[in-house]
Amino acid sequence: MTDIILEWLLSNKIEMLGAILGILYIYFSINQNILTWPTGLLTSILYIIVFFQSKLYADMSLQVYYVVISIYGWYFWLKGTNKKNNGSVPVRKTGKRLLLRLIVITGLIYISILYLLRFTDSDIAHLDSMTTALSITATWMLAKKYIEHWLIWIFVDLFSSGMYVYKNLWPTVILFLIYTVMAYLGYIKWIKDFNQTN
Repeated sequence: MTDIILEWLLSNKIEMLGAILGILYIYFSINQNILTWPTGLLTSILYIIVFFQSKLYADMSLQVYYVVISIYGWYFWLKGTNKKNNGSVPVRKTGKRLLLRLIVITGLIYISILYLLRFTDSDIAHLDSMTTALSITATWMLAKKYIEHWLIWIFVDLFSSGMYVYKNLWPTVILFLIYTVMAYLGYIKWIKDFNQTN
C-alpha cells in the first residue's frame, strides 16, 4: 500500500506541490499578506503544466493570466498603499455600476473562451469557459481588494472541484474543496476588516 501511495505521489508531484502552494496562497490572501502574490505566481506556473497535461486549456490559459495578475497585484498592493490604513490598500465593496460592468465583461470573456475552445479537444468547454471567465474577474477584484471576489470564489471553487473529479485530478479536487471553505472564511474576515475601517 505504501508503495502505491509513494508511486502516486511521485507521478503527481507537480500537482501536489501546486496544491500545497495554492493553500498557502489563499491563506495569505485571507490575511491580506503581500506573500499572496509570489505564492500565487509559483502556484500558477505549476498548474500551467498540470492543466496542459489534462487538456483543460481554458484553465491552463487562466494560469497564464494568474501569472500576469500576480505581478500586477504584487505591485498594486506595494505601491497602491493608503497612509490612513497603515500603508495598505483598503478593503472595499463593489459598487453597482462596477458590478454591472464586471458582469458584462465576464460574459464577454466567457463567450470568447468558449469560441476559442471550439478549436481544441476539450470535452467540457462550457464549464471550463465559465469557471475561467469568473476566475479572471475574481482575481482582478482580489488585486483591487473588492470583498465580493470571495463570493465568486466560493461558487467557482465548489463548481471546479466537480469538474476536477470528472478529470480524476484528485489532489486538485481536495485543493478546491479546501479553497471553497477558505473563500468563505476569507469573506467573513474581509467583511470584519471592512467594518472596522469604515
